[in-house]
Amino acid sequence: MRKRVTPLLSEAQIQTRVQELGVQLTKDYAGKDLVVVGLLNGVFPFMADLVRAIDLDFDVSFMQVASYGGGLESTGEVHILKDTDRSIRGRHALVVEDIVDTGLTLFKVSNLLKDREPLSLRICTLLDKPSRRKVQVPVDYIGFTIEDHFVVGYGLDLDGKLRNLPYVGVYHP
Repeated sequence: MRKRVTPLLSEAQIQTRVQELGVQLTKDYAGKDLVVVGLLNGVFPFMADLVRAIDLDFDVSFMQVASYGGGLESTGEVHILKDTDRSIRGRHALVVEDIVDTGLTLFKVSNLLKDREPLSLRICTLLDKPSRRKVQVPVDYIGFTIEDHFVVGYGLDLDGKLRNLPYVGVYHP
């Protein structure tokens, strides 16, 4: 499978950008009661690096959502498999995602979380693929904007595999 992956973003490029995002988030959330909510499974490497780059005290929680049925295309259906275990009511919530593709996942998650009355709700993603949008969602912090490729590595997978690559690469079927 690895033979079919061409590097797109190097480990060094990713780490540099994560540090830049951490500096910006530290500035933007200084003095605020922040809850960082990661969307599992793909977000775990990015989220781990990102929270270490934010120089503030904050809560961390996770939601697990699914919209890919093991293939190369989103099914269009979004399922909440695990909900957050931290309250966001009256607090600032930052949703962290690995990739924004169709926007369907974040649209559903954002609406669910907005109903819980946070003071603010913002989205941070490692990768943004605007050419694939089916639903417009505001993405406040973007690591990289990419073309319409199926990407793997740094948490992103193909049927559960290739998440452990330290870089982001284009998968060629």
